[in-house]
Amino acid sequence: MGIWQQMKCQDPRVKLLLLPVLTLFLQACSPLALVDATLPTEGWTQREALEYGSDPRQKLDIYLPAEDKPRALLVFFYGGGWDSGDRADYRFIAAAFTSAGYAVAIPDYRLYPQVRYPEFLEDSAKAVAALAKHPELAGLMPERTFLIGHSAGAWITVMLALEERWLQAGGIDPNRLAGAVGLAGPYDFDPRLYKTTRQSFGNVETIELTQPLHFARGDAPPLLLLHGAEDTTVEAIDSSILAEQIQRMGGRADYRFYDDIGHLRIIGALAPQLTWIAPVQDDILSFMDQRLIDIVEERRVSQPASRN
Repeated sequence: MGIWQQMKCQDPRVKLLLLPVLTLFLQACSPLALVDATLPTEGWTQREALEYGSDPRQKLDIYLPAEDKPRALLVFFYGGGWDSGDRADYRFIAAAFTSAGYAVAIPDYRLYPQVRYPEFLEDSAKAVAALAKHPELAGLMPERTFLIGHSAGAWITVMLALEERWLQAGGIDPNRLAGAVGLAGPYDFDPRLYKTTRQSFGNVETIELTQPLHFARGDAPPLLLLHGAEDTTVEAIDSSILAEQIQRMGGRADYRFYDDIGHLRIIGALAPQLTWIAPVQDDILSFMDQRLIDIVEERRVSQPASRN
């Protein structure tokens, strides 16, 4: 039994002792290297990187369940303040969800200082459009496709789901997506107030047009917004404000806060070795599984009755 498997069997008091170590680990320069090195090697396969543009950063990785055809597709956008991040650091996302029968795609996208808003959003939409043409995944797009992101990646995820023009440019109707999940996302902020966002967003004339809250609408795909109650990087109220606004407009959006969880631990909890931190994976799987059931029922109801 490996060290991380042993940790899952430990007494809760031992886990509490390990939390300071975990915190330091998640704040390291390469925070997920240890998680990646201890991932299970069976149960999933990785396809050759798919290029969706000519730039070296316009590539994405595809992971499939090893045995059965995927039930649905999960497209994950990582965070990093729009100026850092690498898809290779997030293989643990693939391990977490391929084990439940989902195909997983993890794109890179161009970052500041190479680009500014809206280029990283345009790249992400192009990545989704490329997946719609992939021979093994085209049948899952868009009705059985979920967008998921953390932090800046959650902003990307929710913007793609709410501001229709980005996916529509690639021939995809965002309203037909199965759903979108945001982890610790910023949905209502002024990029002029922070150094990193002043750089990555540049001189945007109309700030509201960069904010997911501005594009809240009742006919958007269902949203699940998850946040750590102790997040000091992105305030948890961002998730509740957006979800409640969509609810008032007649849409489907839920949010959940996790006690004693901050900005990094919420994504760390998705690593198969660290699921004991918080039920983030279970909550996402419950949301996606239920959505797939709902979609089948919606299709049944919408189909005209067959004639005898």
